[in-house]
Amino acid sequence: MIRIIDSRSAEADQFIDKLDRRGQFENQEILHTVSQILKAVKEKGDQAVIDYTEQFDSTHVSVENLRVTEAEFDQAQQMVDNDFLISIRKAKENIQKFHQRQVRQSWISTEENGVILGHLIRPLDRVGVCVPAVSQLLVSSLLMNVLPPKVVGVREIAIFMGPQPDGTIDPHMLMTASECNTKEIYKCGGAQAVAAMAYGTKSIQRVDKIVGPGNPYVQQAKRQVMGLVDIDKIAGPSEVLVVADGKANPSYVAADLISQAEHGVDSSAILVTTCQALAQAVKSQIHIQTERLPRQTEIVKSFNNYGVALVVEDLGQAVELANRIAPEHLGLVVQDPYAILGCIRNAGAIMVGEYTPESVGDYIAGPNHILPTGGTARFASPLSVDDFIKKTSLIQYTQSALNQIGPSVIKLAETEGLAGHATAIAIRQS
Repeated sequence: MIRIIDSRSAEADQFIDKLDRRGQFENQEILHTVSQILKAVKEKGDQAVIDYTEQFDSTHVSVENLRVTEAEFDQAQQMVDNDFLISIRKAKENIQKFHQRQVRQSWISTEENGVILGHLIRPLDRVGVCVPAVSQLLVSSLLMNVLPPKVVGVREIAIFMGPQPDGTIDPHMLMTASECNTKEIYKCGGAQAVAAMAYGTKSIQRVDKIVGPGNPYVQQAKRQVMGLVDIDKIAGPSEVLVVADGKANPSYVAADLISQAEHGVDSSAILVTTCQALAQAVKSQIHIQTERLPRQTEIVKSFNNYGVALVVEDLGQAVELANRIAPEHLGLVVQDPYAILGCIRNAGAIMVGEYTPESVGDYIAGPNHILPTGGTARFASPLSVDDFIKKTSLIQYTQSALNQIGPSVIKLAETEGLAGHATAIAIRQS
């Protein structure tokens, strides 16, 4: 499965180039299909949403039962065990606590000349959340997407999930939403859900922003409606890069790599190590551990496609590679991780030490697991409360302050050839 190669070799350069291209492809068939779905929902509303839901997910969804009812929440409550609810509540507590520390406050500053400047912070009115709920039950993604807007005061949050073949939503997903005090849930997913959020239908009110993971059709739909509404980001395949030295536990490192490889065949799992022997031991552990796991097909294909152990001369070279790849998840399994932490510039989330597996960040630590992928950690950040607010500038000048600054404004306006702007100042000069 995983290949061991010298980081200075041509093969290593080829692998990194392949990794760079992974999130950049444009599939014309997907683009065309999504365009058709968006157009249909825009023109036909609810009926198109139902038609596509019947085609892709279930024939048991109609306009009448599109929205999850209170009775369905009551039924779901009887179907989940108490340990699940305890775990959800603990994760919720940690996620809320972390995101509450991010909340910004409006501010106003009064200058000596009477000028008042400020920023007014306001939450968005309505947010739509896409969450896969059939092929994978991403209860953690529901928490990560719903709780930040809740913390910042978004008034309305609507959740969209593809139904199971019988037309129901998995009870674990419903109870997770219920624990977040969010019960506006629609039984539709895919590009048709994105279209309904962006354009609105008779049954579904349009939103201001769309967030959440999804397949390439969902991501392409988000890309096409961006501008009509805001979106969080275009989410690519999951990825992890682990920097490890010769003292690292190979079974731990292998488990961390596998935890990302099992997401899907296009997930990447990369080891960067100063120790050839560790790379060999991790490779052996991957084989041993994979044999015990249910998603063997996904794991094996993922490692075959995007799994590699890059052997470097020292940790400085390892840091350079990590910054070049800019991974979604970065694990530092070295003796003194804080000696190199300050040199890490590009990563979505950093897991420090051998007892901080990526899984704890995915589920319960508190920081958001909606992270930049495909090298976008060079310029992008994890989902946060900032994604659910808008900032309005506040400006107030007194007459004396305007008189003082007026000539400069007039000069700049005249330089740009905008006489009307200059006149708006001059007419007020005393």
